[in-house]
Amino acid sequence: MRPAPKSFRLHIGIFGRRNAGKSSLLNALVRQQVSIVSEVAGTTTDPVEKPMELLPIGPVLFIDTAGIDDVGSLGQQRVEKTRQVLDRTDVGLLVVSAAAWGEFEEVLLEQLRQRGVPSIVVWNKSDLGRPDPKLVARLTENKVRSVETVAHRGEGIADLRQAIIEVAPDEFINSPPMLADLAKPGELVVLVVPIDKEAPKGRLILPQVQAIRELLDADALGLVVKERELRDALARLNRPPALVVTDSQAFAKVAADTPPEVKMTSFSILLARQKGDLSEFVRGALAIDELKPGDRVLIAEACSHHPIAEDIGRVKIPRWLQRHVGGTLEFRFTQGHDFPQQLEDYRLVVHCGACMWNRREVLTRMMRCREAGTPICNYGVTIAYTLGILDRALEPFPNALDVYRQLTAEGLPVARGDTPAHLSARKPSG
Repeated sequence: MRPAPKSFRLHIGIFGRRNAGKSSLLNALVRQQVSIVSEVAGTTTDPVEKPMELLPIGPVLFIDTAGIDDVGSLGQQRVEKTRQVLDRTDVGLLVVSAAAWGEFEEVLLEQLRQRGVPSIVVWNKSDLGRPDPKLVARLTENKVRSVETVAHRGEGIADLRQAIIEVAPDEFINSPPMLADLAKPGELVVLVVPIDKEAPKGRLILPQVQAIRELLDADALGLVVKERELRDALARLNRPPALVVTDSQAFAKVAADTPPEVKMTSFSILLARQKGDLSEFVRGALAIDELKPGDRVLIAEACSHHPIAEDIGRVKIPRWLQRHVGGTLEFRFTQGHDFPQQLEDYRLVVHCGACMWNRREVLTRMMRCREAGTPICNYGVTIAYTLGILDRALEPFPNALDVYRQLTAEGLPVARGDTPAHLSARKPSG
């Protein structure tokens, strides 16, 4: 039995000043000595992660961070790591020591509010000082919960756990499906899984496993084939499948081998819908037509891995984009939680499927691109568009297909900043 991946867990970030008792709070919440506790300020350097089960929510991931008021050059690096945690936080715990409320707390609370993240103010060390009732009333008026704790004695921890359960976002409790809503009970879905140099030895990648599990949960049928076997497999069926899902790298062959009356898409486009906003990614793909030789393009990968000769993000997508543009583009590549602050420097951001991430971090990156006026799309949408089959790949998703058809019928270029006024953090588009 393998533990739930991080992408399936509710991310609970623990923020506050140095020596506010964040590490003691984490240890009390998980009932283990996970973080080092010391009277010396700045003991926690890099974020400390601890997965656990928090019923009735299920799998969660607590993230203890360095003090946001850290100083010096090394301190600033720690603060930057803490800000990266903000981008993937589903619930924020703002820890305040002995009711010492000030500018740091106001800024942190505002950053969480801007991201649409529900927050809980934890008045730790409440045996040494109680919070100002007027401040608590103001927080309550702004729908921010308050809980008093003495973490090193375990006091107030039960109340904090209950508060976390009550503020957990609805989209996590009722998370959007990847595939289950696209097939009715008894219907067949064909999954095309290439086995090439990038396929992990002896196992499948997470989106493929997730798709199989969702089909089982939906009482649907799944048939798994390699791309070379698809045509023969379809010929053996006595009725067509409800859907064909392929790895994006095999898009062209699978599109050619799948009858036009059968809906087809890719694992990456399924992730675009589940993790982010599919219609927004479609708009970003249309911005590819506005690229000119010499433009800068950011390729963002969620996972850190050693790229191979025909790496999808570092080799194939740049090749397809430059072929589409008809000239050389300037590419920059980022991995993991690193993401440039100056997104205005790029004409396009192409993001991976983010199968190992939670939805919050993808939506946060989309929000930052929108604020910078930089279009963003993901791997599957980009590949389908450059191959000229995006309309076919969007057939299972009527809302996103309508957006695509409307924009292409109008013939309007997707200029920088031409993005929707709001990216939904509640429901997936399509």
